[in-house]
Amino acid sequence: MSVVIKGIEPDSPAQRAGIQAGEILVSLNGHDIIDILDYRFYETNAHLEIKLSDVTGQTRIVSMKKGQYQSIGLEFETYLMDKQHSCRCKCVFCFIDQMPKGMRDSLYFKDDDSRLSFLYGNYVTLTNMKIEDIMRLIRYRISPVNISVHTTNPDLRVFMLKNKRANQILDHIQLLANYEIEMNMQIVLCKGINDGEELDRTIRDLAQFMPHAKSVSVVPVGLTKCRNGLYPLVPFEKEDCAAVVRQIKNLQERFLKEHGTRFVYASDEFFINA
Repeated sequence: MSVVIKGIEPDSPAQRAGIQAGEILVSLNGHDIIDILDYRFYETNAHLEIKLSDVTGQTRIVSMKKGQYQSIGLEFETYLMDKQHSCRCKCVFCFIDQMPKGMRDSLYFKDDDSRLSFLYGNYVTLTNMKIEDIMRLIRYRISPVNISVHTTNPDLRVFMLKNKRANQILDHIQLLANYEIEMNMQIVLCKGINDGEELDRTIRDLAQFMPHAKSVSVVPVGLTKCRNGLYPLVPFEKEDCAAVVRQIKNLQERFLKEHGTRFVYASDEFFINA
């Protein structure tokens, strides 16, 4: 895949090298450029051989010397140099499905993009990633990866995410841990579904990946009035929230004693509502 250059930053190495807007970036030092991860990884080199092509397919090579971490100075149509990867799940708790109609289109887009996880801190389910996609994160040492886990029970995760590939979560986390990629986890807690004993199980399963698993955040499901036709969920009441806080506090005390970290954290909503 190649990417069209939309602009050149003034007084940049690209401008001084004579690169023009409208040319197509093909490769850096022989490495094909697919998206922002490839571009940011390979542009850190101080010596670059940049392969470009024009709309007719004719190619040329531009040699460049610059500071090791200095930007080349190329601008692209989108920051990712690619389309955002959309979510393939139909989570029973999805907040976007609960939004009112008539707002701007971008608010209804469900992203599930590992690149945004690294660049902006978004959480991803990993369900739309193949093993080669995960290995690319490992090759580039993309860390931390922020993962929407919700439950480590394979059957329950398939039910909650409505995605048959959701049952592979522990395999994916294990692969990332094997290569010492740091991970932050998130659990959207749904009353009567993944709380109680299931929450204990999930946190226990995730704890085995410490120290590469850095934290687990537990947040209550957010519910709106726009839930017609959606899976029936109920909010956490005061007593429920207090029970979750106690449950997580007990786990924190154990982890602090055994590992020197609290590891799992309840969101402010649980404390406020308790």
